[in-house]
Amino acid sequence: MKIYQEDIKVKTTSRITYDNITDKVKEIVKKSEVKNGLVLVQTSHTTCSVLFEEFVHDKDFNGDEFLQVDLNNILDNLVPRELSENTNYRYPGPKHIEFLQKLAKENPDYPADPGTILNGDAHIRGSLFGGNQTFAIKDGEMLTGSVGYIYFVD
Repeated sequence: MKIYQEDIKVKTTSRITYDNITDKVKEIVKKSEVKNGLVLVQTSHTTCSVLFEEFVHDKDFNGDEFLQVDLNNILDNLVPRELSENTNYRYPGPKHIEFLQKLAKENPDYPADPGTILNGDAHIRGSLFGGNQTFAIKDGEMLTGSVGYIYFVD
């Protein structure tokens, strides 16, 4: 059995983003030289997701694909955004905030700003979409169909 692993770096912003990583994943599959098998696309971040969805050509003023705008509208109704500590979310509690602040002091690369702590909504949204997708590889090609694309969602 052959195993090949490679990371994809994605730069995120404070707004909800859907980064199309399909071509990057296909490049990695090609470099792996795996002819028949599986490819796992996974995020290690608990507030992010990997989504398999149709590519949509139409975009709104912000450059977001219409299907992504529709998903965001539905999610906003199901899981309202946590914009301040005075919301209906219990997360994060005082013990967890203390833990995160300690983690930030010990690790200078760890973000400690309030925008990364008040993110109960992002954790719930990430749980709904899921943190990974698995695709079959046949004859060296990833089987995603003609309109299936892979998005890293943050």
